[in-house]
Amino acid sequence: MNTLDVIKDQIESNKVILYMKGTPQFPQCGFSARAVEALIQVGKPFAYVNILEHPDIRAELPKYANWPTFPQLWVGGELVGGSDIILEMSQNGELKTTITEAVGE
Repeated sequence: MNTLDVIKDQIESNKVILYMKGTPQFPQCGFSARAVEALIQVGKPFAYVNILEHPDIRAELPKYANWPTFPQLWVGGELVGGSDIILEMSQNGELKTTITEAVGE
């Protein structure tokens, strides 16, 4: 599979996936750390891809998503956005609703 196919498969196979720098246990940038914190507060499982370990995904995903920065949160196959959007949605309760609807729990 080429990189674009891998990205599409990851997004389709995971109802909630975060492309981030580092891991949820050890985020490698403040934006990724804040995004993970907001997702953990929702209390639903989520997948992640450490783009620092996957330079091919790091290079291709911004083109595919038409979103230049990381982290990137995808829910139900749709790009939600980056750290600022995630935090705003978390503060107004929209993040929990969006994720809960996508996960179906």
